[in-house]
Amino acid sequence: MTIQTKTPNLLGNPPIPVQAKLAAAWTSFMFLYIYVDYFHLYKPGAIDDILVGVVFKFDISPTLLTIMLASVAIPALMVMLSMTLPARVNRATNLVVALLYIPYSVFNAAGASWDWAFFYGLSIGLEVLLLAFIVRSAWTWPRTPAVPAGPATTDLRQDLRQDLRQ
Repeated sequence: MTIQTKTPNLLGNPPIPVQAKLAAAWTSFMFLYIYVDYFHLYKPGAIDDILVGVVFKFDISPTLLTIMLASVAIPALMVMLSMTLPARVNRATNLVVALLYIPYSVFNAAGASWDWAFFYGLSIGLEVLLLAFIVRSAWTWPRTPAVPAGPATTDLRQDLRQDLRQ
């Protein structure tokens, strides 16, 4: 009697390009960022403040709304830029933007009461974790070793020159 056993199919785990990791992290950050702002509307008094023209103690104005739009547009653009910029510029851009957004995210807790500490702690903590992942991914971007300009390449150049003369 033969017992047939099925060998489990092993799942492949191909490496994920850094650009895709960064774009995914910025996408996650955007969803979280937008939902935190949305859930803030459920905070008692938030809608009343908006109706009288105040958001987070700031008067609603074209300047404020433009700043708010920019604060959402930058991470949204980072999704696309992370996939399209050349590696060197991509790395630098992700490092700078993510590092600037860490204190910006922490600022969301300014003026919040301790009653909302868990909400802001969790939301800011998750945002900062995503931003830290972005910084780490950009910082540890794999390097391609440069071809040294040593005797081997010099010999190739000389051989090429000799071939061209003939």
